[in-house]
Amino acid sequence: MRTNPVKRLLKAGQPSVGTWLSLGNITAARFLSRAGFDWLTVDVEHSLVNVETTTHMIASIADAGCVPLVRVPSNRHDHIKRVLDNGGFGVVVPMVCTRQEAQDAVSACLYPPFGTRSVGGSVHALNFGASPVEYYAKANDEILIVLQCEHIQAVRNFDEVYSVPGVDAVFVGPNDLAASMRDPTGRPPASDAFQQALADILAGATRIGVPAGIHTFSIEEAKARIAEGWQFVAVNSELKFMADGAKQVVDGLGLGKGGDLAKY
Repeated sequence: MRTNPVKRLLKAGQPSVGTWLSLGNITAARFLSRAGFDWLTVDVEHSLVNVETTTHMIASIADAGCVPLVRVPSNRHDHIKRVLDNGGFGVVVPMVCTRQEAQDAVSACLYPPFGTRSVGGSVHALNFGASPVEYYAKANDEILIVLQCEHIQAVRNFDEVYSVPGVDAVFVGPNDLAASMRDPTGRPPASDAFQQALADILAGATRIGVPAGIHTFSIEEAKARIAEGWQFVAVNSELKFMADGAKQVVDGLGLGKGGDLAKY
């Protein structure tokens, strides 16, 4: 049975870098899975992708030798079970704000006696190059469980929420975290306050011995975050790569058409 190299990198204290797939496109997943990233996350929370297309995308990623992860729409047992049964090597669970929510997410990922994941399916075994029997015996050791820290209240209660056994990484959702810090008038937080929240997350993760992750938007930012100690690092998305590449060509040729694709 295939092992999950991302899980091992994180346990060893090493950085692991991937990107987000937000377009629901199987062909894009096939190409990016060969680009050299450690992992690719299919975003089912904020995209149009359905479970059938997600299944084909994660199969393509796995067949290329990359690690397929899925950000589920919400912290529900059925969402988590379905993407794992269809071959995901792990899940990214959004908006985990309480210890009970963290426990529920971990439980949904693991087979008894350590969790409540039900036994069934065969696509998961196919992606891991194993028989179903072998998969059921070893899956608990290979599934990557990443919980998102996206609310300032979760930052304040960090140790209580994310110290649940079985959590492999805590991943910051920068946009939602900043939104949760708006003042009563809707004004966003000051840069210093937001950066302090990120520092608190990194310190908390170090304190409880869980790798911290964050979404970045440039090579320079990714390098800086890795140097700070962040391990599970996402860089852009396939949409952002496409938009940035197109803008570079348009600007370089001085087309002056007033295009605004790069803002996405």
